[in-house]
Amino acid sequence: MKRRVDLVADLGEGFGHYKMGEDDAMLELVSSANIACGFHAGDPRIMDATVGNCARLGVHVGAHPGFLDLVGFGRRALDASPAEIETDVLYQLGALDAFTRAHGLTLQHVSPHGRLGNLVVTDEHYALPVARAVARFDPTLIVLGQTGRLLDIATEMGLPTAAIGFADRAYNDDGTLVSRLAEGAVLHDEDEIAARVMRMVTEGVVSTVSGVDLPIRFDSILLHGDNLGAVSFARRVRAELTNAGVEITPLSTLLGIKPHESVRSR
Repeated sequence: MKRRVDLVADLGEGFGHYKMGEDDAMLELVSSANIACGFHAGDPRIMDATVGNCARLGVHVGAHPGFLDLVGFGRRALDASPAEIETDVLYQLGALDAFTRAHGLTLQHVSPHGRLGNLVVTDEHYALPVARAVARFDPTLIVLGQTGRLLDIATEMGLPTAAIGFADRAYNDDGTLVSRLAEGAVLHDEDEIAARVMRMVTEGVVSTVSGVDLPIRFDSILLHGDNLGAVSFARRVRAELTNAGVEITPLSTLLGIKPHESVRSR
């Protein structure tokens, strides 16, 4: 049974006057945050406010770069060249880094969003340039994602890596996520989500869509911030983990990487 785990949520995903999710409430429950960098969602005001709230609450900040797809929320594939992928990720890292520096913080990790995050698991065309972008920007950043090509390549490059488990997404038997276009891809039952997370933590397995118990490696559990009932789900998951004696710990602490002095452990 895991005794420590990071809870992370995708945050800062509004745009202009449009709000996405209950970020303030989610920030009270997580230890790390994946913050949108302006390509699939987010804008300078939202990034500034979200990073500022992370600094206030001691939540560790991660970049959540995605495809340049505001209309599709980064959930559509972009036929981009490796150079375009690499420089787009570099651009987004630089944008969010400006706000972390302004608030006296440093970035903890990088976790690709949406369709980009799916593709880097299996396709080197996308995984390699993402890893290169991180290596060029800051090789001490933790690369956070599903087990697969990105984490393998990042490890080969000497970058720190961490695996993510999804609390509310359905898994295929091969460990990939069920497409959001398919029925049942996103779970909405609070009891089911809580039980699923506890099995992940206590048994190291997740049940797939076909009912197979799939062994899963994870350091962080992702709680999507934009789903209906997200705050209630997150509160339930955190409470059950805490009651089971599991410590909610930022990713950098789990990996033994000293966080910036302005960031306190939750």
